[in-house]
Amino acid sequence: MIYISALMQSPLFSGIESEEELKNLLGTVHYQVKKYDEGEVIAFSGDECKSLQVLIEGSVRGEMMDLNGKVLKIEDIVPPRPLAIAFLFGNNNRYPVTVTANEPTVNLLFPKQSVIDLMQKNASFLTSFMNAVSNRAQFISGKLKFLSFQSLRGKIAHFLLELDRHEKGVVTLTKTQEELAELFGVARPSLSRALRELHNEGTIKAEGKSIQIIKRVVLKEYLGK
Repeated sequence: MIYISALMQSPLFSGIESEEELKNLLGTVHYQVKKYDEGEVIAFSGDECKSLQVLIEGSVRGEMMDLNGKVLKIEDIVPPRPLAIAFLFGNNNRYPVTVTANEPTVNLLFPKQSVIDLMQKNASFLTSFMNAVSNRAQFISGKLKFLSFQSLRGKIAHFLLELDRHEKGVVTLTKTQEELAELFGVARPSLSRALRELHNEGTIKAEGKSIQIIKRVVLKEYLGK
């Protein structure tokens, strides 16, 4: 059975002890393999979420549009993550964002009934599924809080303080300024200017991808703006 090794790496199947066990479990339910080309929309915001999709190859992005028509990237998703797992069940089980393939992508689709069957057949899958839903709910909660900041400085402050939760005073950026600008929903020059101003004011010290937080209290003040 194809993609078994990839599925073994998915958090949904973390409790499965062997590929043979997973192969036998999947042999009892219906699922299908679906391939998408680069730029192809996998699901539009508002589409009904009828199946659990697990990303096996490639990568996708989730985007939403604000009231001004500006597209805001929510996140990039890489294998072996499930898509919109928190929206498979419920009274309003619709995709909250538009999901688009960044590159040629392969997904495994499990119909809702197959997911229910897996839960009934395997307790570890049920536990992993519940953990995954809880993790997504926490992520969405944090994302909504982030989007609630009106000012760019507020978004930067929240981002840096989240990276430095343990208050070590120094964070390393894993995203490029282009990616950060897309995340914040602004043009890259605007982000560069805001970071430069914070640096010149002595609030942070930016050196390449390393940022030292000098005035934490000032960053916290921006959270209310």
